Amino acid sequence: MSKQALDVLIIGAGISGIGAACHLTRECPDKRYAILERRDEIGGTWSLFNYPGIRSDSDMYSFGFSFRPWTEPKILADGPSIRQYVNDTAQEYGVFEHIQFGRKVLKASWSSEDALWTVEATNAKGNAETYTARFMIGCTGYYNYDKGYKPEFPGEKDFGGRVIHPQFWPKDLDYKGKRVVIIGSGATAITLVPSMASDAAHVTMLQRSPTYILSLPSIDKVAAKLQKWLPAKLAYKLNRTRNILLARGLYEFARRRPAGMKRFLLGRVKKQIGEQSDMRHFTPSYNPWDERLCIVPSGDLFKAIRAGKASVETDHIDTFTKDGIRLKTGQELKADIIVTATGLNVQMLGGMAAQVDGKPLVPREHMIYKGVLMQDVPNAAMIVGYTNISWTLKVDIACEYICRLLKHMDAKGYTSAVPRDLEGCMDENNTILGALSSGYVMRAAGELPRQGTQSPWHVSQNYLRDVPELRYGKIEDGVLRFDDVGSEGEAVRRAA
Repeated sequence: MSKQALDVLIIGAGISGIGAACHLTRECPDKRYAILERRDEIGGTWSLFNYPGIRSDSDMYSFGFSFRPWTEPKILADGPSIRQYVNDTAQEYGVFEHIQFGRKVLKASWSSEDALWTVEATNAKGNAETYTARFMIGCTGYYNYDKGYKPEFPGEKDFGGRVIHPQFWPKDLDYKGKRVVIIGSGATAITLVPSMASDAAHVTMLQRSPTYILSLPSIDKVAAKLQKWLPAKLAYKLNRTRNILLARGLYEFARRRPAGMKRFLLGRVKKQIGEQSDMRHFTPSYNPWDERLCIVPSGDLFKAIRAGKASVETDHIDTFTKDGIRLKTGQELKADIIVTATGLNVQMLGGMAAQVDGKPLVPREHMIYKGVLMQDVPNAAMIVGYTNISWTLKVDIACEYICRLLKHMDAKGYTSAVPRDLEGCMDENNTILGALSSGYVMRAAGELPRQGTQSPWHVSQNYLRDVPELRYGKIEDGVLRFDDVGSEGEAVRRAA
């Protein structure tokens, strides 16, 4: 099935894809675009994950889109509220009429001769379809939707209960009155523990090493007052700006004064869990923000621990047994249900194959220009949000930049734009997620695009630095080449 050439093709209808579509509607209303979404609904992560208590781990005033206020007083919103927000935003900007659901993208090929992307997909019935577009935006995130990360545990087949991965939470799971062991210490585990503890007999979080945890109030009283006194858009802007500055300040303090930040975080935890608890379960061996900081609303995790409904064990697994898990120390944790909150598998471009003029595109062989465009790949953007602040902040300014680029190309009569590394500044040992030492980042080091040693190839993870560059920076900077049909950095101008 062949489709008429589009101006822009967006891959994925998660929060990034919906954001990209809304920005196109707002800033480039003349552009013909479509979204290919493999699932049957929008929302991405917030549609796929349905485990108990799923919520954001970023404040909603910065996680919401810049152009559409988040008007609820909740700081950390639950999954259904986020899905509703994304759905309402898509409705408001007429995005649904542009979405092709049930389309799994298999391959994308760029032709310099035609200045077009050709994208091959299958629909819900398994039939092949072909789409062509002048510009492509990858909004697939960076993890595998089909398979979460789960190590092989010794003796797992001997366990007499159920083993569940949060990425594929079964609707029929009844854990009321059951003993639950959750393996993991990241955001998913820390969300699951208090959510399941209210109904389960007991919930144990089993971790190999602790994570830094910060408790925030569920309701931001200052934000609520501003929402009450001021127009919605103004209140949202003020709340958003305040929270961005606070989050950035917290991160900078952690990186510059790790010992001080460590004392601050552990001191707050100690007040929450009480003097009788063992702080070794909450004291990581690494510095704050070497891995992601986990946020809990109103100390719900600590409340469950104080109430005796939940507990934490720090040890390595020896083997699963019929009745639970035996640890290296010999202790056995009894369980009816084991939840493997062990993380995700990184996957770039949603798993699709891609090529440029017949040459396969291998992400690890490329850098990302200004955190948006792929090196040596014409007319292609890849949206990857921030790791140290709200994901959506990067989505917004990346999409603003893409719209600026499209309008500039129209004004100049250009048909293609491709970033070229003319100075050889690739850092082979550092990826675009190199600021983190989390397990999923380390496991994916061979798949992720590389960092550059200098701007515009260095991914700063700094929103305050990226805003002026992406929103106001010069488009024609000598690195981004237009109508360049050469290869390996050779700039050959095509006659306009």
